[in-house]
Amino acid sequence: MKKTITTPFWRDKRIVPILLQVLFAALVLAGGYYFIANAINGLQQIGINLGFNFLKNTSGFTISESMIDFQPTDTYGRAIIVGILNTLRIAFIGIILTSIIGLFVGIAKLSNNWLVSKLATVYIEIFRNTPLLVQIFIWFFAVLLPLPRIEEALKLGPVFFSNRGIAIPWFEAHSNTILWGIGMIVGLMVAVIFFKALMKKQLESGKRKYPFISAIVSFIVIILITLIFTKTGPVTIHTPSVSGRGFVGGQTLSPGYSAILISLVIYTSTFIAEVIRAGIQGVPKGQIEAAKALGLKSSTTMRLVIFPQAIRIIIPPLTSQYLNLVKNSSLAVAVGFQDIVSVGGTVMNQTGRAVEVISIMIAVYLTFSLITSILMNIFNQKVQLVER
Repeated sequence: MKKTITTPFWRDKRIVPILLQVLFAALVLAGGYYFIANAINGLQQIGINLGFNFLKNTSGFTISESMIDFQPTDTYGRAIIVGILNTLRIAFIGIILTSIIGLFVGIAKLSNNWLVSKLATVYIEIFRNTPLLVQIFIWFFAVLLPLPRIEEALKLGPVFFSNRGIAIPWFEAHSNTILWGIGMIVGLMVAVIFFKALMKKQLESGKRKYPFISAIVSFIVIILITLIFTKTGPVTIHTPSVSGRGFVGGQTLSPGYSAILISLVIYTSTFIAEVIRAGIQGVPKGQIEAAKALGLKSSTTMRLVIFPQAIRIIIPPLTSQYLNLVKNSSLAVAVGFQDIVSVGGTVMNQTGRAVEVISIMIAVYLTFSLITSILMNIFNQKVQLVER
């Protein structure tokens, strides 16, 4: 009878990689446990116990800009929430604005117009190669703070510029705002249905059905019906005005917030512009030549042929730039804007809870980054080609 030869498990190619991974994970956990236990013992020796009960204590400090009401009598926990909302305010608006500017600058750099292309190139090279912190200081100390006093504020239309900040018109919801929201959602759904149905008929018949125009008209009709029914607009617009040494009405953007937002948008948009340029140039030239052979205009070729293919190349590096913008928003502390880093630093100085506060900061930025990555990955999966 032939004897069966068995391979020892420590030499089995199927088991060895698993064992190595388990060993590595165990070493990481052991190292983490050692450092955490060492930190806890060190804190206990100086009379500090880890915990988040301090968040219930009265803060005793003020926050100049807040999306929710905050008073010095509120807790540290509420102060942390205010800081998180301020960080979110920078990141959310910054991502929207930097995407729009980056798109236009990226396309402009590829323009056949020499002047437009060179202006886009100069914009990219100047702002991309200047440190972000330097740009923040320039906007804050050299542009916004030297503006006239509020009594002599510059007025451009409904917008005021002063060393107290930039006052812009703002909206306020009313009793019919919810109905307007429902009407807009219904209008978008109807527009999408019209567009898809007419596009399908156009492809089947070969005759032009004007799907895009029909979708817009259907959306406008729903909006007009909503307007007739509510007899009001979706929101009430309030324009700012100077009253004494302050602004009344509208929305006032402080110099600190304006500096960090403008700097982040300009700086990040240069990288996004290059990402978009590379994505467009990554589309095979045969696709462009085929579109020209069919007689499509340059704008139509960009909208229907080039950009839908380029977006598949653009999204992964675009996600990285969004994450950089979120993390770079922490530089707001340099100009006194009270985001999570600034508020967390104040809480840490008053309570001495460095480990807990820094853990909260890490958790906040990690959460923002993961949510951004997840949303962009979902979008990336939607636009990818489905292989057979």
